[in-house]
Amino acid sequence: MGPVHIVLLDHDTERRRSLAELLRAGGCRVFETGDAPTAAGALGEAGVHGFGAGEAGALVVTLELPALDFDALRAAIAPAAELAPVSLEAVERGHIARTLAHTAGNRRQAAIILGISRSTLLHKIRKYGLDGGTRRQG
Repeated sequence: MGPVHIVLLDHDTERRRSLAELLRAGGCRVFETGDAPTAAGALGEAGVHGFGAGEAGALVVTLELPALDFDALRAAIAPAAELAPVSLEAVERGHIARTLAHTAGNRRQAAIILGISRSTLLHKIRKYGLDGGTRRQG
């Protein structure tokens, strides 16, 4: 049996590299990325990043990626499977993260776009742990 092929998705470069080293030391072939679309490509396309179509045996992903599109990731993992919808909380977290990225972290502008008060947005940022990657403006 050949090595296990693993796609490793994590936005934290240092953590990703450390885990990749451990997996490689264990005999695994690892493709590492901090980008969800690139990970999806590595899962689904023949010859991408040294993996053949369907060759990836495992996907290791951090769920802390604020803008991670879980539906797209799930579709890449199991394109033919009928999957249950994700929770409203997961959708809200992702939408807020994408809006904050769109406004370059400007919370006042993000609140306007989302149609909520700034204090409600601040509460949701804390609730979903989104304050690490956003610039504190507005």
